[in-house]
Amino acid sequence: MHFFLALAFLFCIGSVSGWVLELFFRRFFSSANPERKWINPGFCSGPYVPLYGLGLCLMYCIAQLEGFGVFAAPVWGRLLICLVIALCMTGLEYLAGSLALRWANLRLWDYTGQWGNIRGIICPKFSLVWAALGAAYTFLVHRYMLQAVSWLADHLAYSFFIGLFFGVFLIDVIQSAELVSKIRRFAEENNVIVRYEAIKAKIRAKREEARLKYHFFRPFFTERPLIEHLLELKESFEQRIRRL
Repeated sequence: MHFFLALAFLFCIGSVSGWVLELFFRRFFSSANPERKWINPGFCSGPYVPLYGLGLCLMYCIAQLEGFGVFAAPVWGRLLICLVIALCMTGLEYLAGSLALRWANLRLWDYTGQWGNIRGIICPKFSLVWAALGAAYTFLVHRYMLQAVSWLADHLAYSFFIGLFFGVFLIDVIQSAELVSKIRRFAEENNVIVRYEAIKAKIRAKREEARLKYHFFRPFFTERPLIEHLLELKESFEQRIRRL
């Protein structure tokens, strides 16, 4: 029971921390955001990115191997753990991106401009990023996660906040899934692959052009039907398919 509570706790921490990382990366470093605007990242509307939540759970479990077998060496064992984390996180990223492409004709992120990319879903550059995050977690963070999980096991009353998080998160996922079902229907009817972030950028640009308030936590809010934005972007989606 405590193990699943620990994973739920880690998912919360990882999802929110990942959202913060993505927020600052897109604001200050992403080449896809030359205007350097604040962009709400991810699939959901709220301040969480589930992929990072699953990633932190994965890192926690892999880091637990320290001291066993080939992971027993003080330094090399930890470095090997970092390598395993990078490979597993790259695999998780590929699985999530492939499922979105296969099930909904939806590209949640796009690495097609990156060297060595596979289907625009993974690439060596961001595998190195996962390796760096894995190293930071293994050498700096894991001991504190162990302490936090131990503390939570002794103060179960605070698990209420974990339940609250998942309640809000579930509502957000349901709403986002309804949006994705509309995008999927459009993609199937027009035989295109839709770029999720392109729709966000289009809606934001239109609202700024009309001097309307942009809703940071509701990036798909628009007075116009979503289908109109998708039709305006249709040609770019078709060109993307031809390059694929």
